[in-house]
Amino acid sequence: MNDFQMGWTPLMIAASAGRVEVVRYLLSLSEVDVNHRNNNRQTALHYAASKNHAEIAHLLLEAGADVNAADKFGATPLHRAASQGHERIVRMLLARPKIYIDARNSEGNTPLFLACEEGREDAAIFLARNGASLTLKNKEEQCALDVVKTSDLLTKLRNAEQHAQAMQH
Repeated sequence: MNDFQMGWTPLMIAASAGRVEVVRYLLSLSEVDVNHRNNNRQTALHYAASKNHAEIAHLLLEAGADVNAADKFGATPLHRAASQGHERIVRMLLARPKIYIDARNSEGNTPLFLACEEGREDAAIFLARNGASLTLKNKEEQCALDVVKTSDLLTKLRNAEQHAQAMQH
């Protein structure tokens, strides 16, 4: 199957390929749906977040991309950015007022869990500092703290959690 048979749009292809000017042009067309989903229920924002195309992610968000769009595996753009350690995009997504920081994918994993599992320290700490739960359990009864690979990161996450709690009071 080719990209179009899989439900990919020119916007998705351009977002995935990092073609900023093409994305900008496509978004100027009234008939382009920024939230179109392909056969895997992914949007252009999923691809920009996965590939660390921050400028494209910004353009998509400004055009109304759904920050919480979940694909067929329950993964949001935040799951994608966090698991890849794309901290700039994580920050951009968390700046959106309607972002759900503790969204769970089909396995029950949160973006913080995936960042910890993949050893993406900066993204994990930023998520924790912004209130992501360290203790939400997935379908295997594991939480983010269970998959942290170093005691140093564990300490940093606990400090970040304390910071987040202090900011709420």
